[in-house]
Amino acid sequence: MRIHSMRTWRAIAAFLILPPLAVSLAAAQSSSLSVAGQPGSAKVIKIGGRNYVELEGLAQITNSSVSFHGSHIVLTLSGATAEAPATEAPPPSLSKEFVAASIEAMAETREWHAALKNAIDRGFSLTEDWLTAYREQAQQALQLASVAANTTADKDAIPFVTSEFNNMRELSDKYLKIANSMTYIPPNSLDNDPLDKKIRTCAHSLASMATVNQFVDDGSCQ
Repeated sequence: MRIHSMRTWRAIAAFLILPPLAVSLAAAQSSSLSVAGQPGSAKVIKIGGRNYVELEGLAQITNSSVSFHGSHIVLTLSGATAEAPATEAPPPSLSKEFVAASIEAMAETREWHAALKNAIDRGFSLTEDWLTAYREQAQQALQLASVAANTTADKDAIPFVTSEFNNMRELSDKYLKIANSMTYIPPNSLDNDPLDKKIRTCAHSLASMATVNQFVDDGSCQ
């Protein structure tokens, strides 16, 4: 189809197209135009050393269409218009309300994580009452984010925010259990903890979603 279109364009480039009655036919020499591989021919006249091809005839032998827009004539060649490439649909957008609520939920979870890490790094004792206060604040913020999830993108994203909270709760319970067993917790223990790494990676992914206001599943919060 592309080769045929190129040949057609070359044939058209050899002539100037004018509608009937646009020039005087006096002293004109007549001939015909054929397109290789196509049946039929179009009438051609030569005036003043130039060749002019009959528009309707050219459209017929090239299997094209002609449209008129006032004084402007458009010849649309068969197969000349390439199909527009399919474009990927943009990622679904998050609602402003959900973004605001989820940012608050992430902030509360981040405060919880910072408190736990600071206590472990400095060798402070871990108590259930102290950590429970952070957990309850984060849980309340998560509930508000869940209520704010209205759009499809919001509902797709809320499980990730929930997963971040659940992982943080698991991490907190893990080290609280170690502390209650009177086992020594080395400073910087979280630095090599796979669960802590997962929490930090998910937090970065959620922050990126909030920044671009779009839901993107990059697998970080699975």
